[in-house]
Amino acid sequence: MTSAAAATRMPQGVVTADPETRTAPRRRPPRRLALRVAVLGALVLATVAFVYPFVWLLSASFKPRGEVFDNRLIPQTFTLQNYVEVWQVAPMATWLVNTVIVTALAAVTVTLSSALVAWGFAYFRFPGRGPLFGLVLATMMLPGAVTMVPTYLIWKQLGLVGGLTPLWGGNLFGSAFYIFLLRQFFLSLPRELFEAARLDGAGNWTIFARIAAPLCRPALILTLLFEIQAAWTDLMRPLIYLQDSATFTVPRGLKAMLDQFGFGGEWHWEIVVTASVITTIPMILLFFLGQRHFVQGIATTGSKG
Repeated sequence: MTSAAAATRMPQGVVTADPETRTAPRRRPPRRLALRVAVLGALVLATVAFVYPFVWLLSASFKPRGEVFDNRLIPQTFTLQNYVEVWQVAPMATWLVNTVIVTALAAVTVTLSSALVAWGFAYFRFPGRGPLFGLVLATMMLPGAVTMVPTYLIWKQLGLVGGLTPLWGGNLFGSAFYIFLLRQFFLSLPRELFEAARLDGAGNWTIFARIAAPLCRPALILTLLFEIQAAWTDLMRPLIYLQDSATFTVPRGLKAMLDQFGFGGEWHWEIVVTASVITTIPMILLFFLGQRHFVQGIATTGSKG
């Protein structure tokens, strides 16, 4: 078939490219490829740096006493005896229950109280609102050591030292950081929505509970997750207020175990690391379960701040 005949058989509007004139696919510039490799390498190194301590801790919990510090990530002698002994030498179940109670009460109370205060600053117009909100933010500048002794004296006068109430009772009055965070969310909501609800007969509590709070659910979940992590790992307040091992939380119990088995002459480090693994696993599970809400809350905070 001649070239003229082949051309007559081609559909109209179709342009064929000469094989000699076809251009090769564009290659990524070497500098851009090197930058991408460097960024990925840095991310891998950062991931290893953050993950390695927990992997080492998990591995050490399955080793006998003489092999805890051999720096092997795969135990040479694998044993489950540490997980049996840790429940026998310490009241881990009681400590876990106390920690769950304190964490749940602390997270729920600080989320509700901070949301109410933040809603008041965001919605209501009253004289001195700006200076009063600035005073609330100024409390964030105070180190915890400044208010530690006065707070202890207050709880002592109330006769609550030695119990779990001082570990979460202060959250009934909110947190300056959470108030600031939630106020920014409430300010981003259209005020016309609340005015329309008020015209329909809704009161202040109804507007807050049925309109404002559901619309700011990512921020409320973020506040809840932040406080759960803070209350679960808190050691300072249990050290100050708790004296009986029956009321210890997990961080306070780990400190007691460290004093007894780590530096007290017995040197049972396998028990300490095993208890640490048991303490850490709930926070890892919480992160994976709430990861979507956590990321959504952080992203929304950045876009609405």
